[in-house]
Amino acid sequence: MFFLYNLNLCLVRTSIDKEFIISFGKNLRKLRESKDMSMQTLADITNIEYSQISRIERGLINTSIGITYEISKALEIDIKELFNFTIDKK
Repeated sequence: MFFLYNLNLCLVRTSIDKEFIISFGKNLRKLRESKDMSMQTLADITNIEYSQISRIERGLINTSIGITYEISKALEIDIKELFNFTIDKK
């Protein structure tokens, strides 16, 4: 299955890949909300489009390590916290 967003080609090979991306997005949303930060504020701080943050949080797209790093800096957390989750298996 291929998704094309903002000229980024993302390949979701298996259901575990999709589950990982969804779980990552849910964890990002939880961390952002725990900082009382809106998606728009995160977008402004990171210079990442609001719509891209929304798609990441909803598990619609994969993201790069560079964007992950920028998000961790904006949230003032260690990047490892973004990966501290259990994969939701359906």
